[in-house]
Formats: sequence, structure tokens, C-alpha cells
Amino acid sequence: MKLWEERTLKEIEAANLQETFALRNSLPEYLSQLSAALSESIDRTMVRKRFDKMESTRVGKKHGNERAKSFDYTMDQMIMEYHILRQVVCDVMEEEIPLTVAERELIVSSVEQAVNDAATEFSNTLKNLQEHLSQILAHDLRNPIAAAKISAQIILKQPDDQDSSVNKASRIIACMDRIDGMIIDLLDASRVRAGEGLPLAFKECDLDWIAREVVFEMNIAHEDRFIVLSHGKCVGNWNSDGLRRLIENLASNAVKYGAPNTTITLTLEQDDESATFSLHNVGDPIPASYQVNLFQKFKRAKSAEEKVGWGLGLTVVKGMVDAHRGSILVESELNKGTTFIVRIPKDPTKVADDLSATIGLILKELP
Repeated sequence: MKLWEERTLKEIEAANLQETFALRNSLPEYLSQLSAALSESIDRTMVRKRFDKMESTRVGKKHGNERAKSFDYTMDQMIMEYHILRQVVCDVMEEEIPLTVAERELIVSSVEQAVNDAATEFSNTLKNLQEHLSQILAHDLRNPIAAAKISAQIILKQPDDQDSSVNKASRIIACMDRIDGMIIDLLDASRVRAGEGLPLAFKECDLDWIAREVVFEMNIAHEDRFIVLSHGKCVGNWNSDGLRRLIENLASNAVKYGAPNTTITLTLEQDDESATFSLHNVGDPIPASYQVNLFQKFKRAKSAEEKVGWGLGLTVVKGMVDAHRGSILVESELNKGTTFIVRIPKDPTKVADDLSATIGLILKELP
């Protein structure tokens, strides 16, 4: 099992971002089943063969389901894991004596069955996720559309009330902006999921000003819950709209999942080469087992499952951080809350292309 893990981590880049392997978790059972199938002392009855096939199917489905929900995995990479497993099993078993033709065929057949089951489950899971997204999309779009429609109807009924018409027109524009933002998030998340990255144009802008603008707008909607800690102007060669969306998504996330009516702090620091900003909210910590999935499309911690939303916000955040050649990490502690920390170079265009952004996941141990 250790040899298989080492080869998988070496040959499949996406595996390095996974906290656990579904196949590894089920591997002892799978190998036990394969060993029994190869054993001459076990009677290979139809009942036994049917049981072995069911177990192989269970392992394959579990693996396919997890990989489909993984941000960085493709079906080809998942299948490659099984090819590596087959090679490792054959190599280890042939260290002393060669496998017979029948034994090799049994191993190949078993792995092929698991691959087929995993691929089928991978496709089914993606289909279910797409259907789930469509349902949430319809739900979220209906609210601003309905609000805009009502405002337009009021304008038609009261054409002579100029003040009311101006207010309602402003509301319609705000609703359309909200819909436009949803669509942009959806398209950007799809680009990130496909591994394309986000195309951004960079020019000089002030991160301190952007952060304060976002906080000003958030405080209007959320009763002055946000504060900014900054030493002043922080200029870099960035995409101002991208940074605004990045901060907005993290701020909205803090409101949605943090403790109600508590202060949310945005801290901005800088040195000669980079800028670092963080958003801290009080509330229940993010379990370590869920942290690795935070930036993956549609993956959520259980504490967030009852919240209405697309589950795309942090996917877009990751895409924006990557596009700025930066890094993002999360720190989460009981009784101390959760902090997302983003570091970006002041000039991303000078960072080598092969230095991809990293996601640091830190959960400090309780004293």
C-alpha cells in the first residue's frame, strides 16, 4: 500500500492535494478480497464470486464518487490510480515467483472491474452535481428577477412619481448587477474547474482602497460588522475587479458561516515584495477533515450544508489567487474562529509561470 501511495503521489499531480485516498481507505479490504480470489484453498462458489464482485463494485463506486467531487481530479487521473495499483500488485507478487497466466488474468480482471465501476460512479456523480447546481441556480436567480419585476411594475403603475421611479430603477439595476455577478461567478468557477485559470489584466491599483470600499459596502448591508486594520496605501500591479470579488467572496463567507452579530476583521499588511490580507470571523471552527475540500467546487463542510448558495465562492477565490500567483491558507481554532489569509506578490507578472499558487491548510492543535 505504501508503494502504491508513493507512486501515485509521484505520477499524479492532483493526488498531492488530497488529504485522504478513498482507494487507500478501502485498499486493505480490496487486497484481502483479491488474496482470497487467488487462494487455492478457498472454494470459488458462485455465491463467493458474487460477493467478491459486490465488494469490488463498492470500492470502485466509493473511489469514483470522491474523485468526481475533488477539484483537481479528472477521470483519466482516477483511472491511472488503478493502473498503478495493478502494476504494484503484480510487481510485489512476482518478487519471489512469477504469476501464472490465470493469476495475472484474475488480477487484471479485478482491477478492470473496479475501474469500470469507479468510472461509472464518477460520471453519475458529476451528472448529479450538475443537476444540483441547476436547481440552486434556478432558486438563486428567481429572487433578484422577482424583485426587479415588482419594481418595474410599480414604475408602470406610478409613472408620475419621479422619486419612487428613481428608487425602483436603482433597485432594478442592483438586481441585474446581482444576477450578472452570479453568472460571472458560475463561468469563472467552470474555468477554474476545467483547469483553464482566469484571464486577468493587471494595472497599478491600491489594495487598501479596494478593501475599504468593499468593507464600506458590506457594513451598509450588515450593520457595521466589519472593521479594517491597515497601515495605509498598498499599491501593486493587480486586477482591481478580481481583488474586489476575492474580498467580497471571503467577506460574504464570513457573514454566512460566522457567528451572528460578531465583528469581522480585515487586516492588511505588506512588505517590499508582497501584500497579505486576512479575514477573521468568530464562530465554530472548520473541521480538519473538511478543510482540504474548501476550495473545491460543490464541496462543503457539514456546517454549511444547510445554507442556501451555489458553493462556488471559494472556488472563485482560489481562481483569483492563482491568477495573481498568490497563495491562500485557512487557520481555524475552537474558541478563536476562522481566518482566511491571502498573500499575493506586488507584481504577479514577474513571478515565474511554473510557480503555481498553493493552498496551505493549517489547523492548530488545542493547548
